[in-house]
Amino acid sequence: MASSSAVGKLSREEFRRQKDLDAARKAGTAPAALDEEGKPINPHIPQYISQAPWYLDTGAPSLSHQRRPADDRPTNKLDQWYDRSATAGPAAKKYRKGACENCGAMTHKRQDCLERPRKKGAKYTNKDIAPDEFIQQMEGGYDAKRDRWNRYDPAEHKKIYDEYEAIEAERQRLREEEIDKQTTTDMAAVRKVAKAGKADGKGGDPDFGSSDEEDADEDKYADAADAVGQKMDTKTRITVRNLRIREDTAKYLINLDPSSAYYDPKTRSMRDNPLQNVPPEEAQFAGDNFLRYSGEAPEVQELQLFAWQSAARGNDVHLNANPTQGQLLHTAYKEKKEELRDSSKVSVLAKYGGEQYLETAPKELLQGQTEEYVEYSRTGHVIHGKERAKARSKYPEDVYINNHTSVWGSWYDTASSTWGYACCHSVVHISYCTGEAGKQASAASSAQNLLLSNSSQPDDSTSKPPGSGGVDKGKQRKTDVDVEAEQSKLSEERKRKARTNEGDDRFNKKSKAEEVLESKKFDVTEEELERYRRERNRMEDPMANYLDD
Repeated sequence: MASSSAVGKLSREEFRRQKDLDAARKAGTAPAALDEEGKPINPHIPQYISQAPWYLDTGAPSLSHQRRPADDRPTNKLDQWYDRSATAGPAAKKYRKGACENCGAMTHKRQDCLERPRKKGAKYTNKDIAPDEFIQQMEGGYDAKRDRWNRYDPAEHKKIYDEYEAIEAERQRLREEEIDKQTTTDMAAVRKVAKAGKADGKGGDPDFGSSDEEDADEDKYADAADAVGQKMDTKTRITVRNLRIREDTAKYLINLDPSSAYYDPKTRSMRDNPLQNVPPEEAQFAGDNFLRYSGEAPEVQELQLFAWQSAARGNDVHLNANPTQGQLLHTAYKEKKEELRDSSKVSVLAKYGGEQYLETAPKELLQGQTEEYVEYSRTGHVIHGKERAKARSKYPEDVYINNHTSVWGSWYDTASSTWGYACCHSVVHISYCTGEAGKQASAASSAQNLLLSNSSQPDDSTSKPPGSGGVDKGKQRKTDVDVEAEQSKLSEERKRKARTNEGDDRFNKKSKAEEVLESKKFDVTEEELERYRRERNRMEDPMANYLDD
């Protein structure tokens, strides 16, 4: 549609085909049209935007008429202006044909010369020929051409003020010298001189001026001081109030959360702290209430309240009219109040007693805070400072019962997988300590010792007499049990003696081979353990002592 204006009026068929093509481009089935730069044109752009006017139509689809034309002209800034008194080079030494007849420069004619007209021009004298000016081409914009203050230096205007201040300082110095030249320093004589100057009126010395001028000078010197709460430049007479510095962050920008402290735009106040997680002492702005209740503000509020209460009771106290009086009265009131409180406290204690209950421990001891510095490592060890005492358990510690010298659980029996006492090797909890005898008894009752005792017993079948075949089986079993008991006792006695002999030789050095043999001698194999299980006497069996009649 952008190129339809260049073709002219379209026929019905061409118009229909153009409409179908636009619909296909909008649907995305046909590629978009390209402009002269090869960029695709959005098919959804309306016709009144995409169609160029007749004076900018190029006959091809384009959107260049909607873009700002590129300006190749050099742009000059506002502060760029002609460089005055700039010369193109050194001056010529003799007059040149076609130069200015007045000054001899080649860049202008006589009627355009800005130099003072000479009585005899440089054309006739060949002297003082001016150098050629440097012609500058300035193509300033609209604002640069119409800027009346272009190339103006404000320092030139400051010279006027400097000159005026120098004159005023000189006048003040001359006036002081005139007073010092008087023969007396009496103030009466000074007043007479001043009155004489006033009586002279217009006939006075114009260098020193009249007394009216002196009064005006005093007023002027007083005006030079800055007023309280504002900054005023006496030269420009422009007053600038001390508002918030623009570099500071505004109150409502400290915390952008809508649920934070409320900001009143009318009074420009934010009473709460906008940053609740930051302590007020460390925050940049902690709210107007923090400023209102910190520093000397509470003292001023107390003083104002005292003035109101005193005025209500009929006393002539006003904080703004006479603040010194109000401060003194408030100080005297607080001192008298403290004296009355102490006297009433002493009288109550003298009458009822109980002074010992008023004495409390220091806050450092009550709160458990000290000045001792302790630094710990990542593993919990103390690096610097004194380590804190360990907390004790509520259960009794290091208390031994029943003559024990160690606690329950200090020894573990690997054979039975039970805990016991290390002092007597007893596995019965809260049992009486038997000492070394208990250790020997527990060692003798182990499975290894029992196997050794069974292996040392003689074979009953070989020691049986030939005429004992008719003995009763029950009686024979009973005698066998007695013999086995005696043999077990005998083997235990032998083991105890051997253990004592080993204790005597415990300081003797043994080779590693001997130690290995001894360790193998007391090892229990699977065959020995199985034989022990088959041949052992089950004393706990109720049918073991049964006699068959």
